[in-house]
Amino acid sequence: MIAVDDLWFKYPSRDEYVLRDINLEIREGELVSIMGDNGAGKTTLVKHFNGLLKATKGNVYVDDKNTREVPVSELAKKVALVFQYPEKMFFSENIQDEVAFSLKNFGYEEGKINRQVEKILKIFWLWNYRNKSPFMLSGGEQRRLAIASVLVWNPKYVIMDEPTAGQDAIQREIILNLINIMLRDKKTVVLVTHDVEFVAEINPRIILMNKGEIIFDGESQKIFRDKEILEAAGLTQPSLYKLEKRLREENILKKRFEGLGDATEKIISILKGGSSK
Repeated sequence: MIAVDDLWFKYPSRDEYVLRDINLEIREGELVSIMGDNGAGKTTLVKHFNGLLKATKGNVYVDDKNTREVPVSELAKKVALVFQYPEKMFFSENIQDEVAFSLKNFGYEEGKINRQVEKILKIFWLWNYRNKSPFMLSGGEQRRLAIASVLVWNPKYVIMDEPTAGQDAIQREIILNLINIMLRDKKTVVLVTHDVEFVAEINPRIILMNKGEIIFDGESQKIFRDKEILEAAGLTQPSLYKLEKRLREENILKKRFEGLGDATEKIISILKGGSSK
């Protein structure tokens, strides 16, 4: 479990706090989406989960270990962070070496490294490209490589920052399948995203942030029906929920004027701003 206890954080170069009074628990095997407008503090928050940032006040625990007291190298074995721009993670000459690097760094023996790398690249449809440079891949392939390069050492918690940014429909479907694979393997998956349409499809627990504070923590179906709080966080309702609202309003109108026969549709059209002709 990841537990955040009264977390406050500010960068040394700034006077104001970027995170204020954050309290939450993320349970094992859970799917969570952290959402909010630019500057809400989402990425800053998740960087505390693997120790890249340390709390100014308060504490963050990963499996009961305080991240203040645990080296980042040790936390990284449990908590993997896939950044928004995957190309910034790459530095090896080819894909196979890129994925193998972390295993070598963690001291795995060569035979196991080779087996793990082959297995993960095949799962992510990248094995045929293993000798190519990571920078020769498409955007969607780079995203898959970034995820593969952290999943290869089997972390317990996987955090993905804007995983669907710039992805077409096919790549989004691939990412959705990868998330389902991780959940099937009992991993905890945390998404940092603005993509309300994607989040509505996967139906996670949502933590909604605004100006460094949590303003909602609960079921996606509840938050997506609350247009006011979504707008406060700089988000819009997913299309599905807009349609649901429209159909509900139309059904109410029909019930109100039922019994008027052919006049019902005409009345509804007028009330909705349509022509009376």
